[in-house]
Amino acid sequence: MDMNQKKKLVAKLSISSNVILTILKIIAGIVSGSMSIISEAIHSLSDFFASVITLFSVVKSSQPADADHPYGHGKYEDMAGFIEGILIVAAAVIIILKSFEKIILGHAVPHENYLGIMVMAIAVVVNIIVSSLLFKVAKESNSVSLYADGEHLRTDVYSSLGILLGLILIKVTGHTILDPIIAIIVGAFIFRAGYSISKKSLWRLLDHALPKEDITKIKTVINTFSGKMTLKPNSIKTRQVGPSKDISLVLQFPKDISLCECHQLCDEVEKKLKTKFKNCTIIIHSEPICYKKDCKNCR
Repeated sequence: MDMNQKKKLVAKLSISSNVILTILKIIAGIVSGSMSIISEAIHSLSDFFASVITLFSVVKSSQPADADHPYGHGKYEDMAGFIEGILIVAAAVIIILKSFEKIILGHAVPHENYLGIMVMAIAVVVNIIVSSLLFKVAKESNSVSLYADGEHLRTDVYSSLGILLGLILIKVTGHTILDPIIAIIVGAFIFRAGYSISKKSLWRLLDHALPKEDITKIKTVINTFSGKMTLKPNSIKTRQVGPSKDISLVLQFPKDISLCECHQLCDEVEKKLKTKFKNCTIIIHSEPICYKKDCKNCR
């Protein structure tokens, strides 16, 4: 199975699990009257929409470059990650507002919440499995949309676990006020995750440079060719486009080097960089460097 098929498979698995869990949580929330369970149903519904967006972005980004998109379709994944982050934030805001409303109105939660406890336990197990698969494939393919979807489900794991413990405490103590309080805590946690995903995806959409550790790797590779070429100061330009990294740099060579030698050295640099960054596009501009102050061509 190639990587694109893998990405589509885990994206479809995420959609299926979210549909089932959303339905179960809605039923459990209505039966128990628990605001925390209903908040989780809203969260899972946002997970579902996010998974659909992820599948769409994975399909689009796997398409080859064409006349309308000469640099490929990788930005679709960045766009999907940003939308997913916004959906998570929106779900968190709804959960927090509804929970405060619940506290003000003072609605109690019935003690018959065994169904809610069971559904939350199922949600924890299912989301651990699915999110682990999403993270695994996201790491293999450097997919920001799959990573965002996995992060989405991981927040669901923590929130479901928190609500599960809360429902057990309510059952033991009888303090129903714990239900909306737990929902607010869950909402705050979800908001933080959504903000983080949105920020990271927006940086990619705005062509933010690669992390400093990646820049260091690039410089380390070029330094292995010390004596044959030099890196022009401040000439490295980088960005992340979906699963691919774009790297552009300017290398300076002695003016008496042949064109063939220059081309061969550029190929060697490109080859070494591609061993460091599996999925990348590299553009190298070569310039002569002259040590003679009276050279008209280099002045």
